[in-house]
Amino acid sequence: MSVARLKLHPLKRFARAGALAVALFTSACSAQSSSLYRWGDYEDVLYDLYIRPGKADPTAQLSRLTEDVTRTQAAGQRVPPGVHAHLGYLYYSQGQLDAAYEQFATEKALFPESAHFVDGILARMTKQKQDKKK
Repeated sequence: MSVARLKLHPLKRFARAGALAVALFTSACSAQSSSLYRWGDYEDVLYDLYIRPGKADPTAQLSRLTEDVTRTQAAGQRVPPGVHAHLGYLYYSQGQLDAAYEQFATEKALFPESAHFVDGILARMTKQKQDKKK
């Protein structure tokens, strides 16, 4: 073979280099399979709540989410947004206002963007506690 045949046209070399770069970039991006949060059973619990409103057992949901939070923290992963707020709602629905307050405060501490929402809930809970004491 002659040396002239081995040389590629500059545009073909550029196209091959570009294709190689795209292939390497996409394979590097797809290699990241870890999520920012460990979602566990949270999505299933929410699905049950919306599909079977009034029939989803709050005690079972509370148990599942509490176990999920424990496993997530033990694995050194992050609890997703909304889990502590949902736990607060479940505790509130069972009349455990102190536990509910603690969960809502945790949600606010972990996700400051939820502060406006959580502050409204906490204010109503505080007012409800004060009204009960009267």
